[in-house]
Amino acid sequence: MDSAPGSFAQPDSFPAPFPFVLVLLRRMADHQPGLVEDALRELGFGRAVMREANRRWQAMQRSPRRRAAVARYRSVLGPPESTATRRIGDLTCEALSWSVPLWPDLRFEVLTAPNGAVWNEWLVRAPGAPGPRLRNAADLMPWSCTVDEVARAFAPARPMEGSAPTRWRLAFDAPEAENGELRHYVAEFTWGLLQRMEDVRPASPTA
Repeated sequence: MDSAPGSFAQPDSFPAPFPFVLVLLRRMADHQPGLVEDALRELGFGRAVMREANRRWQAMQRSPRRRAAVARYRSVLGPPESTATRRIGDLTCEALSWSVPLWPDLRFEVLTAPNGAVWNEWLVRAPGAPGPRLRNAADLMPWSCTVDEVARAFAPARPMEGSAPTRWRLAFDAPEAENGELRHYVAEFTWGLLQRMEDVRPASPTA
């Protein structure tokens, strides 16, 4: 069976490098174990294989002879599907992206500084792929949208510190589907993909 970077193999012939999607799923299992179980069945892997993939990834990150961050991603994912130069304020960075099994309309994107340091690593919508229609709180289903899509749909949103390096939190106001009442939410994202949302309190009425 093909064992090229990013490819799949049966659990009894687990490849090196491993399918990186398993690392993404391991972090998401903390919030959405049911969705992760469904995804593992679709991919033909068990939880033990997912944990082993995550263990290998962590070992690569902590090794005293570890490669640069971008080199680690290339070793697991292979050559990027696309690269682009991007301006963020006064800074110029390089955006590398790879396709990801399970989510054909998304790409795994890594933003790097001119010195090669990784600024960000998350899932984003693929170029040309239609994003979800986010009109109210009912549209915000787990795994349906990315952090930047939610921030745009319900601006102004306020970024908050996540509970781990691969997690983001976003505070925003969104109307209820039933009556349009505006309420205040905090959503949590893992690798940039929506995992869960909490109704914190009613939003302050507009003057």
